[in-house]
Amino acid sequence: MKNQSRLWQAALCGVAVAFAAGCGSLKTPATADVAVSSAAVDNAAGAGGAQFAPVEMSLAREKMALAHKAMAAKDYKRASELATQAQSDAKLAQSKANSAKAQLAADALQDDIRVLREELERSAK
Repeated sequence: MKNQSRLWQAALCGVAVAFAAGCGSLKTPATADVAVSSAAVDNAAGAGGAQFAPVEMSLAREKMALAHKAMAAKDYKRASELATQAQSDAKLAQSKANSAKAQLAADALQDDIRVLREELERSAK
């Protein structure tokens, strides 16, 4: 009887340790997800996301705010999901900003080429 009682205690302790480890592991990835997503939002803002992709930047910022609220409420699964969505929105905003900047640079280059051609034609006459 004594051995069976110890066996139950050991099993209960094992379940408690596994449960505690499982709950603890939920916080760490969510914290990392939120941190990585915050950096992505900051990078997108620095790349001109607010100017060239305001809708996506707004969505990313809103989702990051909700992710921070979920972290404060210890809803780590929701925080991780929102952080991932915010990161996707931020990457889209950054891509749109980079694309718009590249298009502006290409347009400026085309204008410069046009001006040079006009000057060459004038000087050839």
